Amino acid sequence: MHTAPPRHQPVRASLAAFVGTMIEWYDFYIYAMASALVFGKLFFPTTNGFYGTLASFGTFAVGFLARPLGGAIFGYIGDRVGRKKSLVITLLMMGSVTILIGLLPTYASIGIWAPVALVLLRLIQGIAVGGEWGGAVLMAAEHSPDRSRRTFLASFAQLGSPAGLILATLMFKLVSSQDNAVFLDWGWRVPFQVSALLLAVGFAIRLSVQESPDFLAEQQRRAKTPATRAERAPLTEVLRGAPGLLALAIGANVLGIAGFYFTNTFMLVYTTQYLHLQRALVLNGLLVVSVMQFFITPLAAQLARGVGNHRFLVAMSALSVVSPYAMFSLVDQGSLASVTMGVAIAVLFIGAYYAVIAGFVSEAFPTRIRYTGISMAYQVSGAIFGGLTPLLGTVLAEKFQGQWWPLALLFSGISLLSLLCVQRLGRAHHAAPERGLQAQEG
Repeated sequence: MHTAPPRHQPVRASLAAFVGTMIEWYDFYIYAMASALVFGKLFFPTTNGFYGTLASFGTFAVGFLARPLGGAIFGYIGDRVGRKKSLVITLLMMGSVTILIGLLPTYASIGIWAPVALVLLRLIQGIAVGGEWGGAVLMAAEHSPDRSRRTFLASFAQLGSPAGLILATLMFKLVSSQDNAVFLDWGWRVPFQVSALLLAVGFAIRLSVQESPDFLAEQQRRAKTPATRAERAPLTEVLRGAPGLLALAIGANVLGIAGFYFTNTFMLVYTTQYLHLQRALVLNGLLVVSVMQFFITPLAAQLARGVGNHRFLVAMSALSVVSPYAMFSLVDQGSLASVTMGVAIAVLFIGAYYAVIAGFVSEAFPTRIRYTGISMAYQVSGAIFGGLTPLLGTVLAEKFQGQWWPLALLFSGISLLSLLCVQRLGRAHHAAPERGLQAQEG
């Protein structure tokens, strides 16, 4: 029976990756903003705002801790059943949970069950996001008929992050402009309910894209070749065949994850609680920075094609090491212009790095385990560094009140780790995975 060759749909796949990740990151970012502005008061009421915020960020971290589980579950589905099926499931999970969070009663209504329900929903949200990112990156990249354009097309999945942040910031800017009592009563729920409309749009677009040509070709190969024991378990194959590669990929993703949660989540707490700036002023600044990041993403991906992905990533991470000192010097001045400019300096380099890292890391793994490999790298990095960064930043801000240098050192450390891992990954990722995996299969 003749099988029609798989069709490449680079434009439609890139659009679906962008819209899908925009919706999922919108859902994730509104939770992050609510953690910084609302959840501590409504779900973890204490006499000390510091402990309420810490508990709120604890639920934020729970979502990250669940993401590797999502990467493993949906990595298996994506590598063995199909990229498209995995992405449809994760979108439905994420949207449904976000709507439910917006309907949750608070601590004042049902007591301890309010934070318990919040944590459980956050776990499910983390599992969904854990499976989303890798599939979106691959659907865009693997629909490219030209391998040289894969990193550029993969950047459309990365473009969903700043777009989701813009939407989330606009929504919170809109509802937080109300009276504080109204905002705490029902205003904060509106961004979560808007997700229902976004979910319907994203679902329709995602269904319109055909399965990845690379996955279909791999499926045909597997049908002709008896599967080894390892090939039936992609996570096992990743862990046994290329643990060093996985470790480097985890470290390479740190800046793109932890760096953004530092600037977009922790800085909300730092500016409003420790610098006592107005919430509206900070959200206005973050909105401008989000728009800047949106345009940086495709430009950076295109620039990296000319200078080389590896060289570009090394340069951006090196500049990120020194950027927090300028950021905090400006943010501490407290004006809208200085806050915006300070955060923009850091996000300029993080955003450029984030645009390119997905395509760079995805090329390190063979097709048959690529979904699992990049998902586990990204989500383990997020679990360790993304969820804990706002927590650690809050602890440092409380301990060293009036001093920003410990926070700047934390940001520099995040950047330096990714710099070292990208340098090593650039030398190793072309040959190492295949050698290790072939040795294991043999």
